[in-house]
Amino acid sequence: MSTTFDYLDRLEAEAIHILREVAGQFERPALLFSGGKDSIVLTRLAEKAFRPGRFPFPLVHVDTGHNFPEVLQYRDELAAQLGEKLIVRKVEDTIKRQSLREPGGKYPSRNPLQTYTLLEVIEEFEFDACIGGARRDEEKARAKERIFSVRDEFGQWDPKRQRPELWNIYNGRIQKGENVRVFPISNWTELDVWRYIQRESIPLPDIYFGHERTCVVLPSGQLLGLSEHLQLDDEDEIVTRQVRFRTVGDSTCTAAVESDARTVEDIIQDLLLAKVSERGATRLDDNISEAGMEDRKRNGYF
Repeated sequence: MSTTFDYLDRLEAEAIHILREVAGQFERPALLFSGGKDSIVLTRLAEKAFRPGRFPFPLVHVDTGHNFPEVLQYRDELAAQLGEKLIVRKVEDTIKRQSLREPGGKYPSRNPLQTYTLLEVIEEFEFDACIGGARRDEEKARAKERIFSVRDEFGQWDPKRQRPELWNIYNGRIQKGENVRVFPISNWTELDVWRYIQRESIPLPDIYFGHERTCVVLPSGQLLGLSEHLQLDDEDEIVTRQVRFRTVGDSTCTAAVESDARTVEDIIQDLLLAKVSERGATRLDDNISEAGMEDRKRNGYF
């Protein structure tokens, strides 16, 4: 039998090792699961790490209330298929409970408010580690993260408190009240994720593939899927285009890209020709300021 590993085997082995380190070092971990491609890949990796046993953590979703319906349906179906516990907490409930201010403007994103709900659910269940699908190639602030990223008792991230991670040794020691954000696919790229999805024949929400959708044309030229949450006026240009989504966050800040890609193979070809990063092409909330993501992470954002 061949013992030769290709690069996907190596990425998979590293991620499985990290997931098992989480299970071994923490008492109450959780896997943050949105129904997006990265968290779906994490569930496949968790299956390989822990089956035939149960996952040593629940799936947790912070629902903004502005999520794509196709993704929420997929989230529920996959959790049921896996037979794993799914915990859903809603940003809308946090807004009422903490008297938070609803976002305004034409494209009112609740993404910044997810932090409050995430910190609430961490406190509610006393999670000491939260596993997520963030990758270093997504955004420059995420490139600063270690795989085990320590957060203080307020959920805040300090890039100066990074711990060395030598020879795949991860230090999960924390003080009471602190928690760790864990990124098992931190070293993967968007293309790696899609090639792994192809290799493993992982089903995804239809929204990732080319489909016809009614969109609003933004001043930047980006296409935002039409939804009830947008505050439009008569001057907005509404068009119907063949699009797909590279990422599936809050529908009010996640733009589509024009594409006829109907299969995973088609999407991989799209990516080989793409000149803009996944978040750079689609995420409006990253353009708030030059350090928008880093500022949110310092306040507890994942």
